[in-house]
This record gives sequence, structure tokens and C-alpha cells, in this order.
Amino acid sequence: MMPAGAGTGAEVEVEVEAEGAGAGDIGARGAHVQGAGAHSAGERGCAARGLHAGDAGASGAGAQGAGASDAGARNVVASGTEMRGPWTSDVGVSGPGAPGTGPASLTRPAGNLLTDNPALYEARFPDPGRLAGRWAEHCLRRHGAGPRVLDMGCGTGRDAAHLHEAGRAVTGADLSEAMLGYARAHHPGPCYVRADLHGFDFGPAAFDAVVCLDSSLLYCHTNAQLDGFLASCRRALAPGGLLVAEMRNGAYFLGRTDLLGTPAVHTFTWQGTGHRSTTTLSVDRTAQLLRRRRLWTSDDGSPPVEQHSAWRLLFPLELLRFLTAHGFEALELHDGPGPRTEPAWQDGSAPGASTDGDRLHLVARRLNSTH
Repeated sequence: MMPAGAGTGAEVEVEVEAEGAGAGDIGARGAHVQGAGAHSAGERGCAARGLHAGDAGASGAGAQGAGASDAGARNVVASGTEMRGPWTSDVGVSGPGAPGTGPASLTRPAGNLLTDNPALYEARFPDPGRLAGRWAEHCLRRHGAGPRVLDMGCGTGRDAAHLHEAGRAVTGADLSEAMLGYARAHHPGPCYVRADLHGFDFGPAAFDAVVCLDSSLLYCHTNAQLDGFLASCRRALAPGGLLVAEMRNGAYFLGRTDLLGTPAVHTFTWQGTGHRSTTTLSVDRTAQLLRRRRLWTSDDGSPPVEQHSAWRLLFPLELLRFLTAHGFEALELHDGPGPRTEPAWQDGSAPGASTDGDRLHLVARRLNSTH
């Protein structure tokens, strides 16, 4: 779930979309990790792993607090958020002063409607069966991953909590303070910290696996941002550690227009109010981005909110080249079945062999050689 310029000079608010997951906000490139308090089991888990909840000990130039949170899904934003129109409906974040606990009224969006309001996010993108978390756990077990897992772009913490319940020592990382606060309150167990997808430092060999779901990786709009993410993953992983990712497939849009141009309308009811999102996708070939315009309306008379975001159009062979350059070996790269495909992945489903569909599923191993 994060914001950052896509390197094109255009305004881009990367709304982390879940296609159904958490969200976060990305500041400038470089390692930033910082943030807020901790709760019970998560706090103890952080201490046991040598971390402070809300502060992963970012290092390197640019380690600092960062930018506007953004969501729609799981993880990241980039600077240049563009939102027009005040949002006046009650969003019911829980508890006085704590994200996700108790009703609150927003008069203007602070950054991204869904990332700033995690309860609304989970209402818009329900995942009662924890399909994404189950798929990730299946990949980890199939390839013999160790217990220490980093969920990068953890959003509301649903998938991180599922991995924790499966017996893993999980750290959930995001840049959205609202999402992290909600995750600690509603999906406890993991250690939740603030970190930047474009560059993070938890120390060498701190994890046995990095999980990055719901197109979070595609908020790396530029080659430099993708290099920063993969270099950070390699540093964070023990030799032989896994990178598990799920995302849109850039190759799907070569010659296909079925997902472009025509608005997709989704409606849902939350706290007695009907909400509607109207989403239009377009391809920016110069920037190699899939751009999204989303218009939010509600039945309570609130003015509409317009948001703009984008994903990198990353092609399978291009992704393999980046992985090789950063000392990874791809064990699986296919278009499904997965948690966001039709039909969706089910327990026991075997990975596919093609990369033609609209989703990509990656399992890569960190090679032991010096890089």
C-alpha cells in the first residue's frame, strides 16, 4: 500500500489496491522505516526479533518519515497524490485517536480514502477466506521456507496475521500509519513496523522469506525503485531465502484492450451507507505504467472524490532479468491459479506453466553466491 513519483514528471498517487489486501505509502527512495507504538503479542514479537514496533531501524540516506499514505489495496504510494473533492461521510475508524477504532468524520481526504480508513478498505475488499495469505503459505511450505517472514506492504495485516497463525514469526511492514495502527488492533500477532518498499534495511539475513502481494511490487514505477526493492530483499534474506510475489501481468496488455477504457463499477454498503467506485484503466506507454482513475461516490450526499494511481507494466522476461541481476533464481513464474485469478487458487492447486493471463505469480530464491 505507498506514494512516489513514477519518474515521469506526472502526478501519480499509487493507491494500493487490493485487488483485495492491505495498503501503505511509499516515500522517496532510500530506506525509511519508522513509526508508531506496538501492541501485546506484536510488541513481544518485535522485541524477540530485535525490532521496535514502528521503527525498523532504517539506515542510509533518506531515512526519515514519509509521505502521504495511499491504498486501495495492499501497500504503497508515491508522491504526487492527486485527490479532488472533499469526503464528508463518517468512516468509522475505531477508538479515540487510534486508527480503526471508533467513529470519526473526515472533511477532506488526507491522502488516500481507503488507506486512511482501513475499516472502509476491508469493507470494500473483503477476504474472509484469507485466500491471499493461504496461497502465500502454500508457496512457502512447498519450497521449504524457514519461519521468519517479512510481509512487505502488509496493509491492514490480514495476510500477515494468517501467516502468523500458521506458526511463522512475521513482521508486517507498511508506510501507512493508519493501516499499521489498524493491523495492530485488529490483526495482532505479527510485529508491525513502518518501512519503504523502495528501500528498507532490517539488517542482513533477518528473514527466511519476503512476501509481497496484491501488485505491491508494481508500485516500483522506475528501474531505480525496482532495483532498490530487490537489493533490499536480497539484503534482508538469508541465503536460500524466498521472495513470493503476486501482481498484474504487464504482458497481458500487449494487444488486449478488454480491461481498458470502459469504467468498472463496484458498489457496497458499509455502516448503512451505499458506496460506489467507478474505475477506468489506461496504458501510459511512455512511462510503462497502467494508470487508474477512480471516482468515489456515496448515497449520503457527500461530494465525489477522484483519485489517480498507477502500476508498473512489468513483463515476465523483464522481471526475470531484474531478478538475475540481483542474485535471485526464479523457481516459479506463471499466470495462475492464484488468489486473484478466475478460477481462483484452491488448496492443492498446482502452479501453471504459462505467463499469458492478467496475473503473475512469482517464487524466487536468493542465491548463495556473493552479489
